[in-house]
Amino acid sequence: MQPTFIDNMTSQHTFHIPVMGTAFTADSPLKVAHYGINTVIALADDVLLERLRKYYSDLNDIYYDEIKNNTVDYRADRITAYLDVVNKIVSDKFDEFTTSTKDKFEEVKKYFAMLPDSSDVKREFNKLIENSFSFEDLSVWLKDNLSMGSIDVNIMTKVDKKNYFKKEELPSEYNDAHAGLRGYANSDLASSVIFSAGMNPRLYGYIAHFDDFFPDANGYIKKKIILKVSDYRSAIIQGKFLAKKGLWISEYRIESGLNCGGHAFATDGYLMGPILAEFRDRRQELVDELYAICKPALEANGKVVPNDTLAVTITAQGGVATAEEHDFLIDHYKLDTVGWGTPFLLVPEATTVDKATMKQLQDAKEKDLYLSNVSPLGVPFNNLRNSSKDVEKFQKIEEGKPGSPCPRKFLALSDEYGTQGVCTASRLFQKNKIEEKGISDQITDKTCLCMGLAATAVINYGIETRESKGVSICPGPNMAYFNQELSLQDMSHHIYNGDEGIVRTDRPHMFVNELGMYLKYLSEKIEEHKEDWGRKSGRYLNGFTSNMNEGISYYQEMFSSIGDTFNSVKESAINSLNDAAVSMQKMGEEIATLIEEKK
Repeated sequence: MQPTFIDNMTSQHTFHIPVMGTAFTADSPLKVAHYGINTVIALADDVLLERLRKYYSDLNDIYYDEIKNNTVDYRADRITAYLDVVNKIVSDKFDEFTTSTKDKFEEVKKYFAMLPDSSDVKREFNKLIENSFSFEDLSVWLKDNLSMGSIDVNIMTKVDKKNYFKKEELPSEYNDAHAGLRGYANSDLASSVIFSAGMNPRLYGYIAHFDDFFPDANGYIKKKIILKVSDYRSAIIQGKFLAKKGLWISEYRIESGLNCGGHAFATDGYLMGPILAEFRDRRQELVDELYAICKPALEANGKVVPNDTLAVTITAQGGVATAEEHDFLIDHYKLDTVGWGTPFLLVPEATTVDKATMKQLQDAKEKDLYLSNVSPLGVPFNNLRNSSKDVEKFQKIEEGKPGSPCPRKFLALSDEYGTQGVCTASRLFQKNKIEEKGISDQITDKTCLCMGLAATAVINYGIETRESKGVSICPGPNMAYFNQELSLQDMSHHIYNGDEGIVRTDRPHMFVNELGMYLKYLSEKIEEHKEDWGRKSGRYLNGFTSNMNEGISYYQEMFSSIGDTFNSVKESAINSLNDAAVSMQKMGEEIATLIEEKK
């Protein structure tokens, strides 16, 4: 049976803006949602969201009553309050926008100018205004045909710190990620929550406590679930876990393991192209298999069973930079939308970046963007070299005072030096660790991301605080190929039409770029295992190598069979693939020698 694709709202765009840090997209819906663009708010930092609620409440004459941290559920309450304010402002703006008048007509035209030429609604609009029309009739048409962008939220599943009240440990539903979920669940939003960073069974079980995550008879789900995944296997495992609780995954958001911003969760050598092909080829299988589990679970739990199979959308993000790549991903892999993250950091109309950091991003070259060890989570983190937060960190080390104050404790996940958790970037942790082992980069490299990723909003909006204003930012490697501030129209036009002068012409194809990162990553892993050979080392390296070789073969076949697509980069891509195959052969031989030596 073919699925009936039902969505809460139909986006007019074929791109979305993914979550970036905590501050960079925290207020993006307020900037672009009335243009029909989907965006994502991170729920990690309730302090930042509370400050932004005050800022935007004051700006829009909305009553503000501070939610202090002296109640047991202040974190969830702050998140709910902020999301409701954002929803109100965006909804009012969209209503005003669609109540078309002569004064608003230029804004209306801007909405349609940013849509792709393939858009049916864009063609209808242009046809409508070619002839004489009344603004009253236009307003009716706009309300019937347009939708605002979805105000989605992101929860990193593993950032789920225990919390305490009056020195007593609270139940698990007050953990950070659980409270974030509850804050979203209690909001007025009809949108999606994106779960990233892998599976958290306890958190996933908690979702079933909220009715908004379950479908009605028509398949409508007020609050949908999106899983950010790195491969098909992860999707099916997590999908089955949730389906057994009657919870449906409405979207699988595939993210490149290395060619992305923020934390980088590398695969075991699985490359983006083959991963997307598997989702494309097995999409119907995925829908059927999970619905066969979800339907009886809904029945068993006394929930409404939809009349038709529920919708599944497949999207991807990580490293896309040209209109040709964007179109290829949609046409070849049958994606519903493509995420454009890093380039939007150069679009002040869409994201929040302070002027000094914006200048650094514009000037950044490949050498300035690197995969670092600065994250207290212990996960590789894309970093901008010499960010103001890094400069601040190095100054503290020189002064003999490494580490940061830790007022927010979102990443206080180590239990080495405190019963309530300690962050590895904190002054307390680094002081104790240096006393034990002596100073080293391994200790002092960790950076306070809680304040660093929020600082850009503090600077931009003049928020009064005594906290550090050093900015951490986590662009993907793609930032090296963009070098100018762009308007929202510039960027949307580039996505759909490929404007000249926006992207460096010497940029490698996104798949080739990711492949180069994995070659470097594998080389580093070989060196790591040389130093610390374990029982599973040989199996891991051989598996990684096999997956990489399969990916290279896939690309070689793909580039030779796609006709006129990617003509400008095809030759260089094929040459790069041939070089990669040679490199892989050498690394395979090195691994074989290591295995033999370690027997």
